[in-house]
Amino acid sequence: MSASLAADIAPRAAATAARKARAAGDGPVFDIQMVKVGAQALRVGRTPGDGRHKPLLIFNGIGANIELLEPLARSLPEREVITFDIPGVGGSPLPMLPYRPRNIVHLASRLLDQIGHQDVDVLGVSWGGAIAQQFAYTAPGRCRRLILCATATGAVMVPASPRVLWKMATPRRYLDRDYARSIVGDIYGGDCRRDRSVLAAHFPHIKFNSRLGYYMQLAAGAGWTSIHWLHRIAQPTLIMAGGDDPLIPLQNARLMKRLIPNSELKVLDCGHLFLLTRIVESAAAIREFLDRP
Repeated sequence: MSASLAADIAPRAAATAARKARAAGDGPVFDIQMVKVGAQALRVGRTPGDGRHKPLLIFNGIGANIELLEPLARSLPEREVITFDIPGVGGSPLPMLPYRPRNIVHLASRLLDQIGHQDVDVLGVSWGGAIAQQFAYTAPGRCRRLILCATATGAVMVPASPRVLWKMATPRRYLDRDYARSIVGDIYGGDCRRDRSVLAAHFPHIKFNSRLGYYMQLAAGAGWTSIHWLHRIAQPTLIMAGGDDPLIPLQNARLMKRLIPNSELKVLDCGHLFLLTRIVESAAAIREFLDRP
């Protein structure tokens, strides 16, 4: 065997072994690094994938760090998954100025430039679903397909009840595990309503940054809405929702289904956190949608 061929095979073998280990639940899922994007440092997580599928860029929920996406990334070992802690969340330092969804889209686009990806598939979870919608709208050439999970159209939407919104107004659930266990059923519904300990395994992976970072995320979405331009999103879109989601009522997913021309809706018998509690079913739906010709 020639030296050049051996040099080419060795990295591929290592990447294949890493994917198998991740799929089996052994070792870390993400390769995490600090990356400077302009003036902002971002804590970026990536998985290798097999090189044959379009990379998947994920925007996470409010206050949620990279590690909370490990179950989903582990269930999609064939794909390169790219995600990052929003400024002020997880390991990304606070931004110098407040930001809006467009600013996060700009950061993500610059990050993709540095990684060397022109276009990707995009998935947004809850708060991150707003960023995913904005990405598909303002950077359509970079978004091949769009997946919106447990999200809505922003300020113009069918709201949650005031008692649910009040519990989301502070980051206390990230700081107090006993408090988190006491309210998970009320705010997330579904499996969390039936078993309040269902998320216990995920608590150790929470890396809370600061209250200011959390409130900056809340402020970023204040007044934002996609209701007036969703009809202009041309990408094939999969909308996923929980049938028992107190935080984002199911009517919001149905509304987005009516507004986005090339869209379909999958409702899971679960609540807001189906990407964690129904990971096998969720990953299967995502894979089937992204793998279509």
